[in-house]
Amino acid sequence: MKISRQLKTDIVGYTFIAPNLIGFLIFTLFPVAFSVVISFTDWDYTQGFNSMTFNWGKNFVEMWKDEWFVASLINTFYYSFAVVPATVFIALVLAVVIDKYVIGKTPVRLAMFMPYISNIVALSIVWVMMYSPYGPITQFVQSLGVENPPKWLGDFNWAMPAIIVMSIWAGVGYCIMIYTSAIQSLPTEQYEAAEIDGASEVQKFFKITIPMLSPTTFFLVITTFIASFQVFGQIMIMTRGGPGTSTSVLVHYVYTTAFSFYRMGYAAAISWILFIVLFIITIIQWQGQKKWVSYT
Repeated sequence: MKISRQLKTDIVGYTFIAPNLIGFLIFTLFPVAFSVVISFTDWDYTQGFNSMTFNWGKNFVEMWKDEWFVASLINTFYYSFAVVPATVFIALVLAVVIDKYVIGKTPVRLAMFMPYISNIVALSIVWVMMYSPYGPITQFVQSLGVENPPKWLGDFNWAMPAIIVMSIWAGVGYCIMIYTSAIQSLPTEQYEAAEIDGASEVQKFFKITIPMLSPTTFFLVITTFIASFQVFGQIMIMTRGGPGTSTSVLVHYVYTTAFSFYRMGYAAAISWILFIVLFIITIIQWQGQKKWVSYT
């Protein structure tokens, strides 16, 4: 049987991409499909597959009566809607300031980018020490005249804000790097025209820079929102979800449910709720971006 040249070319091409396709099927597509199946089961994976019993959606009903799940869901929204706007806005301001006024821009940008690429475990341990009673943050607050500063990570009301501050610090460097690339590619004609008209730097920032960077802002909001809903490392190291339910978030609760309580089916159901929430938020943001672009 004679094989055509086109078929030979196709076979060679598919041979090259076959390892990637096989890896995708084994390590991505199959686990996703399997997680859908086990989300409808009660399964203690330590007892093997024989212990798997279908409950036909009971997990998805039970979770809304679960105090820890509800608290984790609320805390995840609280964390995300605090971290994302603050991180993006601070990064935008710092990117503009560094680009216009700072001498030695590259070292400063690299220094601010370092926390983002550093190990989250090491960063979390450093911040635990900073929040300790003898750490610099507590000592600084005392120097301002506060006799009994909060216990920070040990305080129900202050633990989540403490983690939010740490997360903003760790993530702002990435946004600065993205904004820097976008700022350097902006056309200068509008700035020159605004300067001739006597516009101040603040006016140029709000009337020119922010609108022209809206696609970059949209990208950063989407990516940081997704990342914030998947927060785990700093929660695990700094508070382990405590005190009480104050810093319990969805990903940490999924981990605890699966690997501490051995309820893999229930953990899979929670993870799919997390996926649905992220999907809905992304669609809303996408539609909002389309309206923003149509108005600008």
